[in-house]
Amino acid sequence: MKSNLVKTISGSILAACTFAMLAPSTAAANDDEKSFNRHSRLIGTWDVQVTTRDCQTNAALRTFPSILTYNTGGTMLESTAGIPQAAKTPGQGVWSHIRDKTYHIKFKSFRFDASGNLAGTTIISQVVNVTDRGNESESAGTVELYAPNGSLVFAGCSTSTATRFE
Repeated sequence: MKSNLVKTISGSILAACTFAMLAPSTAAANDDEKSFNRHSRLIGTWDVQVTTRDCQTNAALRTFPSILTYNTGGTMLESTAGIPQAAKTPGQGVWSHIRDKTYHIKFKSFRFDASGNLAGTTIISQVVNVTDRGNESESAGTVELYAPNGSLVFAGCSTSTATRFE
């Protein structure tokens, strides 16, 4: 009987230890929840007003609408009215959390000339700040145009404001 009791207790201890090693800790679960809440401020689709700017004077050059979608896992998609869709592909890219309500985004699209030939790529990089309420943001960054051979042909600046599309 003593031997059966020892086996039962030993088995219970082994099972508890195994469960403890395989189950996520409460601290890890709380960290995951905090991480999700921090990132969920950005995740979703946003209506964006982009303003291209002179990098030296910060003067506004033109403003146009875009739409950005931030996915769970750090990927994103972009479509814009700033360039006719026949002249470019939608942008595809990544986003990452910097701190608090601040994120870095970077996306790339292909550009085409009037004959449909590849004219190069566009890479946009911005720092996005989401408001405390999580339904508006502002950003500033750069736009770089590359030739098909990869050489930089233009660098510019932009700012944007956005509201969550709901």
